[in-house]
Amino acid sequence: MMDQFVYNGISSREFGVIIDEHTDFIAPERDCEVIEVPGMNGDLTLDNGRYKNVRLTYKCGIGHNFAGQISALKGWLYSNIGYHRLEDSFEPDYFRMARVADTMEPTSFARARAGQFDVQFDCKPQRFLKSGEQVHTFTGAGKIINPTHYNALPLLRVYGTGSFGIGSTTITINTADTYTDIDCDIQDAYKGATNCNGKITLSSGNFPVLKPGENGISLSGITKIELTPRWWTI
Repeated sequence: MMDQFVYNGISSREFGVIIDEHTDFIAPERDCEVIEVPGMNGDLTLDNGRYKNVRLTYKCGIGHNFAGQISALKGWLYSNIGYHRLEDSFEPDYFRMARVADTMEPTSFARARAGQFDVQFDCKPQRFLKSGEQVHTFTGAGKIINPTHYNALPLLRVYGTGSFGIGSTTITINTADTYTDIDCDIQDAYKGATNCNGKITLSSGNFPVLKPGENGISLSGITKIELTPRWWTI
């Protein structure tokens, strides 16, 4: 079966795309400011605590009905504005968040029956593990192991009122209608379209993170937590 990339739920195979090469093993650049100090050897660096986006390129071809297929392909890719899920057959255990980058410049052969082109994506630096999409359920004290070298920002669905702890952070749910969703990435608490930030208290002022290695989970009054860890690496 030929290789593929899947962008926003649709496979490149649907357009007859053959992938010749891809550049999916690049590491993102750390965002640092370099400071030169007169009279001091070497540079100082100010780390901004983030990685920059990376560019991912698929070198592709279409072997039949090139004019029709490339038109349909461009319509699919360029109509999806913003970041969407991107995965491929080269790294089946990971996915990225990506947007289509730059202009596609196809080259056609034999009266547009075949042709080649590059598809470029501007990707957020994380390579998310699909295993990090698994929901872990806690009804009492427990632990969860982060298998990566990077802090993960989980999605939580918390049932009831009371408090719970993840690592060194404790969150208190003061009032709840059945459950409260807490997204540690966007630092928001909600249920459906209702904002619930005013109904929770953070012990340290920060939302929980899952540090590399073991993270303890504790519950007091809370009846259940459904935790989606969102493991990632670079």
